[in-house]
Amino acid sequence: MLRSVLAALTPPPRVVDWALAAGVAVAVGSGLASFTTGTRSGAWLFWLHAAVGLSLAALLAAKLWRVRRRVVDRAGWDAATPLSVLQAAVAVAAVATGLFWVLGGNVPLWGWTTLNLHVGLGLLLVPLVVVHLRARYHSPRRVDADRRAALKTGAVLVGGAVAWRASETADRLLGGADRRFTGSKPVGDLSAADTRGGDFPVTSWVADDPDPVDRDAWTLTVAGAVDAELALGVDDVDRAGNAAGGGDEAAGADASADSDEPADDETAGGGAATLDATLDCTSGWYTVQRWGGVRVGDLLDRAGVADDARFVRFVSVTGYRWSLPVAEAREALLATHVGGDELSHGHGAPARLVAPGRRGFQWVKWVERVEVRRRGDPAQWLVTLISGFD
Repeated sequence: MLRSVLAALTPPPRVVDWALAAGVAVAVGSGLASFTTGTRSGAWLFWLHAAVGLSLAALLAAKLWRVRRRVVDRAGWDAATPLSVLQAAVAVAAVATGLFWVLGGNVPLWGWTTLNLHVGLGLLLVPLVVVHLRARYHSPRRVDADRRAALKTGAVLVGGAVAWRASETADRLLGGADRRFTGSKPVGDLSAADTRGGDFPVTSWVADDPDPVDRDAWTLTVAGAVDAELALGVDDVDRAGNAAGGGDEAAGADASADSDEPADDETAGGGAATLDATLDCTSGWYTVQRWGGVRVGDLLDRAGVADDARFVRFVSVTGYRWSLPVAEAREALLATHVGGDELSHGHGAPARLVAPGRRGFQWVKWVERVEVRRRGDPAQWLVTLISGFD
């Protein structure tokens, strides 16, 4: 009885196969795009990713049930079968780790969270799907694209959306209500072993891991499309951080972990400021901290920004860099302190970018140059992948 019901609900084989390929493409694309989304306006990306991922689980189950006999019977294997089995295993693991994370689970592995593992498996799945399509390619048939097939496929997608909402409810019942819309959890849930210089993890994007910066030799340069370049020593920048990084009397109002609007408090005329902002790391954790330092807008005002300037690029001592539109950059902070304490090396000392609404990898550490530019910097995407490699 159950088998006949499932057969009646399952789309035709080729529809399942092509829906799986399309689902993987959408899931990977939305997942990568979500890495650059830190405000509620982009929450739909995470919702799409979750709903499609759960739909993939149903489609994958239908696919595996259909081919089970061919896999079990080794006599029917051909040269492409081992790769197909590997692809299926990776797909199952990718879906399982994503669901495990959503339901509040996390098993750190060699410094990776379960979310990191989920992302890695998703990226590995892309070339495996491409090679699998080349070996098992079957063109869609007109007979498969009928109304019944469309309704069945739509039902799977709707089921994925409903399952996602159910998983959200289950997450809350299991105590995961503090999870942000990005999927990130408070650092306390991650049992981070490395919290040097602060009560949140020390992480770096890819291979960025420089030696501690010599504070006495360090200089912050503001250059590019400006009227007058600035060269500030550590005392110039640190003085502002000390003025703004103190106790409650200097602090702005508390900021919600999901708020798009940071709370800040500026010391009039001196360039010093505090900013309550959420650092949301793509490793799957977030923390709300009070940052003290220099408002980037004050630095730009001192240097004088050209009328046709469009972007501000923040460059690390490692060569790592990220750019923000001028208007957004003005509201950002170059932090020298966090929680009233001087930044540690791991957290980006002498100065790091604090960019509310951006994900953690865009908060450039060990900043030594602020460059005002007339054009964007598409090469920054490549630099994020190779920075830190000798």
